[in-house]
Amino acid sequence: GRAKMAAGGAADGQARFGHSVKGLLTEKVTSCGTDVIALTKQVLKGSRSAELLGQAARNMVMQEDAILHSEDSLRKMAIITTHLQYQQEAIQKNVERSSNLQDQLSHLLK
Repeated sequence: GRAKMAAGGAADGQARFGHSVKGLLTEKVTSCGTDVIALTKQVLKGSRSAELLGQAARNMVMQEDAILHSEDSLRKMAIITTHLQYQQEAIQKNVERSSNLQDQLSHLLK
């Protein structure tokens, strides 16, 4: 009977060992799965960050272009303003001259 008990005990031990190995494997697979998910999330987050950075860079370039364009426009407007001032001065001189001429004419016609 003892041999039978020993054999039974051995089989029992083997079964328990098998269960614990299965348990360990399941744990390892689960933790490995969790790690893979975490890593995937990290990679996605990284690619999203890169995407956002790229977008920000593109926006900055666009703004820079707009600023340069505005500067150019302001410069052109300043030049136009200067030209208009010269023309206004010329017109004023002509008006003064013509009023002087009118005065002279009216004196002559008296």
